[in-house]
Amino acid sequence: MSKFQIYPAIDLRDGKCVRLFQGDYTQETIYGDSPVEMARKFVEAGAEWIHMVDLDGAKDGIRINDQVVIEAAKLSAKVQVGGGIRTREDIQHYLSNGVARVIIGSLAIRNPELAVSFIEEFGADQIVIGIDAKNGMAATEGWIETSGQAATEVADYFAQKGAKHFIYTDIATDGTLAGPNITANKSLVGAESAQVIVSGGIGSLEDVRNVKEASAQSNIAGVIIGKALYEKRFTLEEVLSC
Repeated sequence: MSKFQIYPAIDLRDGKCVRLFQGDYTQETIYGDSPVEMARKFVEAGAEWIHMVDLDGAKDGIRINDQVVIEAAKLSAKVQVGGGIRTREDIQHYLSNGVARVIIGSLAIRNPELAVSFIEEFGADQIVIGIDAKNGMAATEGWIETSGQAATEVADYFAQKGAKHFIYTDIATDGTLAGPNITANKSLVGAESAQVIVSGGIGSLEDVRNVKEASAQSNIAGVIIGKALYEKRFTLEEVLSC
């Protein structure tokens, strides 16, 4: 297992840095007009990775805030991005412009064969399978629709096809600061080579410590932190040192 990684999150909507509550586009809080400046602050605080999501792209199914992501990727931290990535050209666009990893979410549910072909073409280290779940069932299109597939079934399928990186978001906890669903993350996928990044619900340093502790006996390899940083529950420096 590689080093446990902290991923400060930047969600993009209308070119701004925002957070949603439980994936609800009508419950949005704007935290800044310059996502790139936010990314720079994270880098200055010691971030090695930054997690970025194009919420407009996720909802509409096309790249919309990609230039902001590419600008952030020029900083010293590595960037992984999701939202609106549907085609080979989308992936190539990001990877050829300095983005380290591309997250495939809705596409992985709707067209798993195509997603597998991307893993084979671009490599398992550059493709992340993003699984967002409502009551254990995978959701798509910016969390607006729920598929008929269990999150664990999706993860196991892609693990068998060579996927290495997974992000699991429990939509019920996202943006709530009420604590992550560690149990669901630990049981997401059985393959030893798989690495799961926890997303949703982090509200305290204790939450981060709990996730880190769980990583010692599971596939959990990192955690995404968003709202708690913006609400100043703690600083990124504190997280990186805990």
